[in-house]
Order: sequence, then C-alpha cells, then structure tokens
Amino acid sequence: MFRGSSAITLDSKNRITIPTKYRDELFADCQGKMVCTVDIQQACLLLYPLAEWEEIELSLASLSSTNRQERLFKQIILGNASDCEMDKNGRLLINGPLRQHANLDKNIMLVGQLNKFEIWHDSAWQTLMQQGISKIQTGEIELTERLLDLSL
Repeated sequence: MFRGSSAITLDSKNRITIPTKYRDELFADCQGKMVCTVDIQQACLLLYPLAEWEEIELSLASLSSTNRQERLFKQIILGNASDCEMDKNGRLLINGPLRQHANLDKNIMLVGQLNKFEIWHDSAWQTLMQQGISKIQTGEIELTERLLDLSL
C-alpha cells in the first residue's frame, strides 16, 4: 500500500525517481514493471504496479466496444497507457503525451493512493490540497454519511 506524498524531480531525460522507501516492494512485487496513464478527472497521471494494472485491464475488457461512452473511456485510458520499468536506480521514463496531460516540468509530487501513485505538477497538487481543505472547512463540500462514518 502506497501512502504519503513525496517531492521528486523530473530529470533532463524526462525520468522520475521513485523514492527509496517504495523500491524494494516494487522490485519484489512486480520486478519494477509499472504502467502509467492519464487521470480522466484531473490533470495528473496514474502510476500502477503491473499486477494492479492487470486488474484494471480485466475491468476494462468487460466494457463494451460498441457503447460510445465505454469505448471512449477505454480508448483514453488504454490509448495513453505506457509501460514503465524502473531501472536499478529506481528511475522511470515519463513519455511526452503523459507529461503534457499533467503539465509536468521539473518539480513533481508523487502521491501514494493505496494501490497506485498519482503524479502531479507540484503547484497543482498544493493548490488542490489548499482548495480541498478550505472547501471542507467552510462546508462548501458536504461530507457524505460514508465519510462521516470513517473514523480517523
């Protein structure tokens, strides 16, 4: 399970370095093989260990190719999916279309989301966090019953 956020950088060869605390687990679980794709709801990327991605693919395979919405969803998610393999130093290459989708430049946030990571431009992540907390505190976003039942 991945949690927390890490400030990382995109190097001159368009690679990110996965923090050391995750590397052993990723090499053990998926030999460093991962898949990165776009998030269709926000300007960030989703980075899955290969085994987790294979579960996503099974779900996508169950969608119809003749239903327009389902086909479009599959086209966007699968059409942007890129295989990424960590090198021995924990580096992954992020391709151009993915970098463009998330407006990535040098400063990036890698955010653990249990079974995957989100990859954000650092200022976009900071803005999202500030706005989200503010909206919850002011009541602009109402917490659902499920959220209220979550004991933190």
